[in-house]
Order: sequence, then structure tokens, then C-alpha cells
Amino acid sequence: MSDTIDKQPNTKQPDAAPAARPARGGALLGDEVFTRHGEGPPPRNLAEHAYFSVWDLHAYYGESYIVQGVSFQVREGEILALLGRNGAGKTSTLRAIARVDEPAVRHGEIWLDHKPLHAMKAHGAAQSGVGLVPEDRRIIQGLTVEENLQLAQIAPPVGWSIERIYDLFPRLGERRKQEGTTLSGGEQQMLAIGRALARDVKLLLLDEPYEGLAPVIVQEIERTLEEIKRLGMTTIIVEQNAIAALHLADRAIILDMGEIVFDGTAKEVLDNTELRQEYLAI
Repeated sequence: MSDTIDKQPNTKQPDAAPAARPARGGALLGDEVFTRHGEGPPPRNLAEHAYFSVWDLHAYYGESYIVQGVSFQVREGEILALLGRNGAGKTSTLRAIARVDEPAVRHGEIWLDHKPLHAMKAHGAAQSGVGLVPEDRRIIQGLTVEENLQLAQIAPPVGWSIERIYDLFPRLGERRKQEGTTLSGGEQQMLAIGRALARDVKLLLLDEPYEGLAPVIVQEIERTLEEIKRLGMTTIIVEQNAIAALHLADRAIILDMGEIVFDGTAKEVLDNTELRQEYLAI
């Protein structure tokens, strides 16, 4: 299989997308900026040497063009906040990285620790170290908390021990014999994160981890994510609560209509009222 995905869509081609708006903020990969599709050959040597990188990613739901030439990189141990209004393409970008069936990636490259994720399906990406915690959590009905965690470790590579996960989430330890789907929303979020950590995760993808949770539970999840940050786990977080995500993150990317409009530090976004109002409505 070729390392580059470049399937021909039925109708609209990535080349037909509107010209990209220049992203505000810092450059990608030092002084180098990825080129868009159709503007020259991919800088493959740069993409392959970043710990995690996305080059010129184009993804579709059917014929709906959702992710439009997205390129960025994440350094090892960094937390990146992927932000934008509803419908900006945040979750779609996260799902494309995790190589789930939808959205369908029709062009682009995705590299993690020198491995081409774009040449893999979701199972291969997971085995290569991608841990996706989806917004709907996907707790398996009929299984206890502990059985959900054990199932995550049924095939290698195995990550954290179950006891270590209970140390991080004492509530899960207290409820280890309780059916997972009967937990509160906050506890289910803890279980979903714990299940990802039960694998040998190199890149943790968090989709709306605070969604629908009470403020006191959000604070508890925040403390957990601060601990994950302290441990140096490379993480991309999609979160509608942008301020909370920015306080956690090192860097931020803002998407608008499937394109990157800002790539820089989280502090830059927090300090730029005009930018936040224009693209995040905060």
C-alpha cells in the first residue's frame, strides 16, 4: 500500500476546495509550514521526523467536504487544544486521525512516532498507540467497570495496570464490580479515559471530555488531565469549553469551516480577545 492516501472522490476533488486562509500564529515544524494539496510535493522528511504530524488532510462524510487541507504537528509530551465553533471540523479531524471509518480520508498523511497511520485502519492505529476517547464514551453494556478495563487489555500492547488506573480514578476502584453503563456521566468519562490508558498509548485523543458534566465533576476530570500532562502523555483535546482546554494545553489550533485559522500557543489565544470572539464566541 502506498504511504499516501490519494483516492479519487466521486465528485468534488480536494483541489477544488477554496484557497486556504493563512493561519495566524506560530509556524509549523519550526520555520517550515506544510504546503496545501496542489501547491507542491509534500515535505515528507519533515512529517516523518515530527513525533506526531498531519499533512494536508482532506476528509469527507459521503460527498460533504469536512476536513479541508489540515496540517499541523504535535511535539512529544505536548497537549494540543483543537478548538472551533460547532461544525468547524474538530471531531471529524480527531476521528480521521484515529482512522475510524468516517469521515473517509481521501488525501493526506498522518504520522505518529515515524509510523504512517494513514496507511492503517482503526485497529492498526490503536495498536500503534492511538487512544481515542469518544464523546459518547462507548462503555460496553453488560460488563462491569473492571471487565471494561480488562477487555481493553485483551490484546497487546498493554498500557497501565488496572490498579494504576484505580489509583488515578479511586471512584472506579470503589465501583469495580458495578456495571459500567450504570455509572454517573462523570464516572463513565473516567472509565472511558481509564480504558484508553489500559492500552499502550502514545497519542491520547479526547473528544469533549467535559461534555454534560457538572462543574464539580469537570474539576475532577481536569485534575486527572493535569496528572496526565505531568506524566508527559502527548494529547489532543477537542473541547467546547475552550477556556478550560486552553488552561490545560500548551498549544492551540483553531478550525473554521474545516480549515486552520490559528496555530500558536494557548496563551496567545487566552490573551487575544478579538481572536476568541471571532472564532470561539467567548
